[in-house]
Amino acid sequence: MKEFTVCYTFDHEIITEKIIKGLDVNKEDLEREIVEMMDRNKYIIVKNNEGNYVINSYLVRYVRIMNERILVK
Repeated sequence: MKEFTVCYTFDHEIITEKIIKGLDVNKEDLEREIVEMMDRNKYIIVKNNEGNYVINSYLVRYVRIMNERILVK
């Protein structure tokens, strides 16, 4: 499994979340998946250690994948 840290940038705020995907997923695939999800849905749910956020997709200015780690059992 891989763990990605995704950063959503707004005008005056930045929210990060960790997403776990399979080993065959790379940064470009995940970024494409997130952008397509934001195009289809007006609101998305972002979960992180501070809680759950329901964010308006139209307010997101920039999406960036910060880290990619391979999780070892």
